Amino acid sequence: MNSVLAAGEVARSANLMTEETMVPGLDPGIEIYVRNKRPAGPDGFAAARTALFVHGATYPAHAIFDLRLDGLSWMDYIASRGYDVFLMDVRGYGRSTRPKEMAEPPGANPPIVRGETALRDVSAVVDYVLKHRGLPRLALIGWSWGTVLTATFTTRHPQLVERLVLHAPVWIRKTPSMIKTGPGPLGAYRTVTREQARERWYAGVAEEKKAGLIPPGYFEAWADATWASDPEGAKQNPPVIRAPNGVVLDGLEFWSAGKSYYDPAKITVPTMIVHAAWDPDTPPYMAKSLFPLLVNAPDKRLVTLDEGTHHVMMEKNRFEVFEVVQDFLDAGGKS
Repeated sequence: MNSVLAAGEVARSANLMTEETMVPGLDPGIEIYVRNKRPAGPDGFAAARTALFVHGATYPAHAIFDLRLDGLSWMDYIASRGYDVFLMDVRGYGRSTRPKEMAEPPGANPPIVRGETALRDVSAVVDYVLKHRGLPRLALIGWSWGTVLTATFTTRHPQLVERLVLHAPVWIRKTPSMIKTGPGPLGAYRTVTREQARERWYAGVAEEKKAGLIPPGYFEAWADATWASDPEGAKQNPPVIRAPNGVVLDGLEFWSAGKSYYDPAKITVPTMIVHAAWDPDTPPYMAKSLFPLLVNAPDKRLVTLDEGTHHVMMEKNRFEVFEVVQDFLDAGGKS
């Protein structure tokens, strides 16, 4: 049995505890969904073995990072290595509070949940985890838009961050965004069907590579979990998932306008960038442009995965992501 398969078997057999909670946001009426997985038994975990996942612009964290494909999620994998691992859904996503604007037609309000609002939710959850566990710091793992949130948070609160993982990082755009918002003015939120999601997933893949990219049943398992997270969107025909458009407006005002949302030189913690070669959402040029700007990040790493898309952690090569990120996280306990 190779090391990847062996690691998967160990993770599947681990005795893990799962807890879910709603963390009060920093704004009235806002509650943030948080899920935790950790090995049963230990009373406490060090900062180097505590991590928080933050999701991207369209889909909630719980349907990605704790999606059990062939009986194993990324959260399972990390927790089985002796980690206390958390994920969160930003307001407007998944099981967190939906702003009142999402109960109205999209065009009735301007874009909601911009970066500064989302950062308030990240701050609330980080504060909860650190106080709940009695820790000074934790590791942050961001994916896509989540890399903007985690990187920005790290520039502002470096003393609270142990290590930073930027998976499929957003950076200055040279190509159009893959996010489709439809005609007319940008409304409060956008809607996405399963077929639109499938089309976007495969957008950067050569035709001859598409057949073997996503193992049988993986897309359906992810789509079922994701679309189930939005009961109101599920009532539409065809069913949709709703996603706030604040991130889209941020993208237009910053990344597509040639401006960065944060200063990479202010990141002063060990940082890993990992990206996939077939990613049209955050193309490889973004990771390669960002990496040299991490001038004050010790132990900085750049890893390119040859065969994978923006969703590589749910594809045939997902263990490659799991392993390189785990190696980076584990290095924190050795330093």
